Amino acid sequence: MRMRTRSGSAALLVGFAFACATTPQAQPPGPPPVVASPAIVSTPPVVAAAPVVAAPAAPLAAPAPREAEGRHAAPAPLEARILAAKGWGWLVDKLAADGVPRERAERAFADPRMQAFDGLYFNPYPAEPKSMYRAVLARRSVAQARACRDEYWRAFDAAEARTGVPAELVAAILHVETRCGRNTGDSIVLFGLARLAMANEPDNLERNLDRRAEPDGRLDRALEQRVRARAATLEEMFYPEVRAVFELADHWRRDPLSLRGSASGAFGFPQFLPTSYLRFGADGNGDGRVDLYDVDDAATSAGWFLASHGWQGRLERVEQRRVLWHYNRSDAYIDAVLGLADELGPGPARGRLPVVEAAH
Repeated sequence: MRMRTRSGSAALLVGFAFACATTPQAQPPGPPPVVASPAIVSTPPVVAAAPVVAAPAAPLAAPAPREAEGRHAAPAPLEARILAAKGWGWLVDKLAADGVPRERAERAFADPRMQAFDGLYFNPYPAEPKSMYRAVLARRSVAQARACRDEYWRAFDAAEARTGVPAELVAAILHVETRCGRNTGDSIVLFGLARLAMANEPDNLERNLDRRAEPDGRLDRALEQRVRARAATLEEMFYPEVRAVFELADHWRRDPLSLRGSASGAFGFPQFLPTSYLRFGADGNGDGRVDLYDVDDAATSAGWFLASHGWQGRLERVEQRRVLWHYNRSDAYIDAVLGLADELGPGPARGRLPVVEAAH
């Protein structure tokens, strides 16, 4: 046991256990334009995300001149002062050390659209309850998923032919994630990812440790280690996603705060995280760009993701679960997706292309 001083916080409780969001969000007015990137091809291999490249940035105001010896130092630039007040300094320092121009990162996190970081409480033992996905297999939900499968059968069948992943499985994923694109989310992706990446920020970690301590300040050593491990895991999972938002902004020549999606930072019909878009985004309709708000691209991209993680043809159930775990680390989610895929079935043969082996 260890002794701790308890402290209060306005932080939110998070039991985040998965890689992509499934909570329905309001549909944005329309899909954002996606500019084709030479790094994303129609049959992408699994590659590491490219290093962040700075986008042209508007110049900051010139810093105030250094004051005379013995007087107070000049005040920090406005963005830096706002940043300190909003609590994002630790994350901005990491981004700057990893090659994102500091001025660019400071502008993004000091922007009025970017909420302040008020702390993040997280569950050291995360798990999604089965009840979270109970409605997926309800009669109305299955009928909606079947309607999606039937309406876009060409897209799903083409994705299966190219990747080897069953069309009904891809259709099930798009339905569970966003109800076939109807609920893709309208939250600022950068904020959702940044909050999760801040789990291991020293002050935030201390608040979580204090929260788990006994009234007398004692904290079980095993629990302390679990809290620290969970914080490190969240940082490892989501800090690369924060960096990738700036990379996507470069690809698309857009403001990094303009990307909208779920409250947890996933976007598009398949609710990809930014690094998944960069690694597995595929041009399903041959128009020279990758748009996850287009069903052809979304279906093919989801297929490439699963194929790249080991899906080959018709797998045994245990192998199916192993592959889907990479998509979402939740047994309840996997149960829902596989159950819905079983309900949909292979579908009628409508001039379908022959299934080919998945590329790796």
